[in-house]
Amino acid sequence: MLRLVDRATKIFEWLVVGLAAIGSLIIVVQMFWISYGVFMRYAMGRPDRMVTEATALLLFPVALLGLAYAMREDSYPRVTLLTDALNPMVQKLIALMNGAIMALIGVFFSITTINATIRAFNSGSSSEILNWPRYLFWGVAAASLTVFTVYACLRLVQVALRPPSTPSPKLDPEKEAPDGMV
Repeated sequence: MLRLVDRATKIFEWLVVGLAAIGSLIIVVQMFWISYGVFMRYAMGRPDRMVTEATALLLFPVALLGLAYAMREDSYPRVTLLTDALNPMVQKLIALMNGAIMALIGVFFSITTINATIRAFNSGSSSEILNWPRYLFWGVAAASLTVFTVYACLRLVQVALRPPSTPSPKLDPEKEAPDGMV
């Protein structure tokens, strides 16, 4: 069963990395658009009023596109000073509670953003200056949070199925922590 979950998680990680790549591409577009806006404002004396709204609208989906990738890279902040001193069974219970909280929060926000996407689509609302449909931004957020939630659930199952003495799941054994730390 654990091998099946590990395989499903590895396959799902392609989607996680793809979403992070899309987020990176959006950041590059924002960078060029903001640079253009600065040039137009200060060099040409004609500010582009679309830059601020576009940057603000694109910031929301970008923040969520990398959420599952941060989990994949184990990049969420955590204090392990106390948990490292506990026995492996207690460490596993804490990891299970942490994973369950992340999955439940993901479920809540996935449902919320899916509902917001549907409401924005049905209302036909759009941004004030650019007239971009709001459901596009909510849709990206809903997709990102849904991917995060499924990925969090897969990681939670991995932790649950591993024996307590096993360190936290690393799907790529060739990756090592700095200085040989695990």
